Amino acid sequence: MQFEHTSVMPVEVDLHLNLKPGDVCVDGTLGGAGHASQMVTRIPPGGRFIGIDQDMDAIENAHKKLSCQDTDITIVHDNFSHMPDILKELQIPGVDGILLDLGLSLHQLRKGQRGFSFLKDEPLDMRMDKRQGVTAADIVNTFTQQELTNLFFSYGEERMSRQIARKIVEIRQLSPISTSTQLSDIIVDAIPTKMARNQKIHPATRVFQALRIKVNQELECLEKIMEQIPHLLNPGGRLCIIAFHSLEDRIVKHRIRAFEEGCTCPRDFPQCICGFTPSLRSISRKPFMPTAEECIANPMARSARLRVAEKL
Repeated sequence: MQFEHTSVMPVEVDLHLNLKPGDVCVDGTLGGAGHASQMVTRIPPGGRFIGIDQDMDAIENAHKKLSCQDTDITIVHDNFSHMPDILKELQIPGVDGILLDLGLSLHQLRKGQRGFSFLKDEPLDMRMDKRQGVTAADIVNTFTQQELTNLFFSYGEERMSRQIARKIVEIRQLSPISTSTQLSDIIVDAIPTKMARNQKIHPATRVFQALRIKVNQELECLEKIMEQIPHLLNPGGRLCIIAFHSLEDRIVKHRIRAFEEGCTCPRDFPQCICGFTPSLRSISRKPFMPTAEECIANPMARSARLRVAEKL
């Protein structure tokens, strides 16, 4: 299986992850294994790499792409939110680097045949892990109009969420909505032509994004792993997270800040009495951004935000 993937911000990730020979590191979102291929070259001799992905296509690709590397590699088919249990089962008490690239791979968009792209006529599935039960078609055909409105507005930040939800409910009463093209056409039809023409992105972009996030419980999984990060890293270990959505980036930013500045004492107290001890420090207060050259070479990088934190 040919896996097309261009890693986002590879130079920045390599620099800030700061892996060294003998380090233990985790790539929690293998994707096309672009970052993983880079990480495994930094840790020999004596290092160990753990790669995790919930997409079986990514797992098969990683086995092929990383098999020739001369280092200790473990590939796990699971969601990164289960990282604490995975490391415990592998008897790894702490790691020196964790990477999460929260974007879709080009393979999932172009060849996944799961309805991630509104540019192809595919089954409206959107599950990254096919073992999950609920598909995008299930949501589109069973959620109430108000539930769809809330979903598109909250997860997709779609201003026309009410009109789109109303149109979906109207169409599905005639027959179930089952393909990506069918849904895309409904969305386009629900948005006034002038407004759609003035948008910089395809009118279906935000709705498809909201459905993908909901189907895969992406925000819940991110919240879960962020709570555990300080317990997984060794002192001096680095966390690198690339987010493509404002909601994801907000979760990462707020959780890092809470581990860094979580004192609950009033500001006028002369010293802390709440017992808070910082466990992370931000490498930069603002996220690192892709270069203009990278955005031209890889349009998927345009919305990427890299945040880096270090275990104290």
